[in-house]
Amino acid sequence: MSEDRHLYEEPLQSQRVFDGNLLHVNRDTVRLPDGSEATREYILHPGAVMIIPQLPDGRLLLERQYRYPLHRVFIEFPAGKLEAGEDPLECAKRELLEETGYSAASWEYLGVLHPIISYTDEEIKLFLARDLSAGEAQLDAGEFVECIAMSIDEMVAGVIDGSITDAKTVSGIFWAQQKSLK
Repeated sequence: MSEDRHLYEEPLQSQRVFDGNLLHVNRDTVRLPDGSEATREYILHPGAVMIIPQLPDGRLLLERQYRYPLHRVFIEFPAGKLEAGEDPLECAKRELLEETGYSAASWEYLGVLHPIISYTDEEIKLFLARDLSAGEAQLDAGEFVECIAMSIDEMVAGVIDGSITDAKTVSGIFWAQQKSLK
């Protein structure tokens, strides 16, 4: 937006400092709005989807999964990384089936979430999945997930008591509340 131009940082030089299987790290030199220069380090991410699956009884389907960087189990909505060139809705359908065994007859795109704007370009596309049918989970090798169902009230209580801290899931609770999923 042109009215924000006075806040822009102009890239001057970019260097790839790490190339991983999932993540890539860049270090850029930028010109700040006042003309001085600064360094910006950030992670490039392929993008992801998150699914808010509503069960027939109105509760929402979540997962319990161990997350290595923080060395603990988290409660979170099903989610997954986009493959190169993959349509986000197709990714959401694939991830829901793989991780939970459920498929959905009704899908609604809700919006996009930028989980950590200070050091990654990651975008998470959010989808609401309804009219679920149970099936068999098809977890990837090395993936261990336990499915649970919770009401929105239970999830809000989990945010307040600290048992739900995953940012994308907290945002998903907001979306579920706005969609009046009771």
